[in-house]
Amino acid sequence: DETRMGFVVARFERVVEIQRLLLDQLSVLETMTPLDFLDFRDYLVPASGFQSVQFRLIESTLGLRPDDRATLADGAAYHTHLQKGEQKTIADNEAQPSLFDLVEGWLERIPFLDQEGYDFWQEYKQAVDAMLAGDADIISNNSLLSDAQRDAQLKMLEQTRTTILSIIDAKEYAKLQEQGLRRLSHRAMSAALFIELYRDFPALQLPHKMLRLLVDIDELFTAWRQRHAIMVHRMIGRKIGTGGSSGHKYLQAAADKHKVFTDLFDLPTYLVQRSALPTLPEALQNRLRFNYEGTL
Repeated sequence: DETRMGFVVARFERVVEIQRLLLDQLSVLETMTPLDFLDFRDYLVPASGFQSVQFRLIESTLGLRPDDRATLADGAAYHTHLQKGEQKTIADNEAQPSLFDLVEGWLERIPFLDQEGYDFWQEYKQAVDAMLAGDADIISNNSLLSDAQRDAQLKMLEQTRTTILSIIDAKEYAKLQEQGLRRLSHRAMSAALFIELYRDFPALQLPHKMLRLLVDIDELFTAWRQRHAIMVHRMIGRKIGTGGSSGHKYLQAAADKHKVFTDLFDLPTYLVQRSALPTLPEALQNRLRFNYEGTL
């Protein structure tokens, strides 16, 4: 609900601070040596992080889907390490709309892309073409590059063009979704890009802050998983985990794979400089500003 946006942003800011505290706690654990850990490790068996139903609930609430999860060493489903009642709790939670689903729906409702006489994608493509043409001129006229280096950089620039154009065409975008390279709907991704490009307008400042906080939350969970994986590596090397996992190997795979808002992480791929942004129609600018009729 758009009227709750300030509340949502405030809660996300709190979540970020909690995550930072969790990361700081790992620094305390890392003062323990591997031999210190071995003194009591056997008492933990067969306990495992797999048994944390709360962490699984957090992941599924954010939008991590079962098929997106790293595979366990024995090939079993991730929830098999939980008790029966907890498995049902997880399944019930996964059946509910996740935060990802709600954010996607919110982005799809943003109205500013559909304005009479204004085509966002057409204006955006012209700006991209101009930006890439400028980059091509810089590469072509760089006397420090050899012919081979120049050709290689121009080829990479053309690949960048292809990548950016794929987000404009709905059919090409659908192919990326089929390949698992995009998750947000085309409409939602369009809205997210619009917010990112025109975030200086008052009506978009809070939505932009919310998208940045979602990236912060996803990044901090990834950082926690990576720190955890590194800590496990330094504590037990390549031994199996106390719950029978592959230990460090599984944890590192989870850190690499368990992001939810990857589409938002990839948004900078499609940005153009503020100075090159197409000017919005005056009527749309007025909708995005604090615009009042009459005089005080």
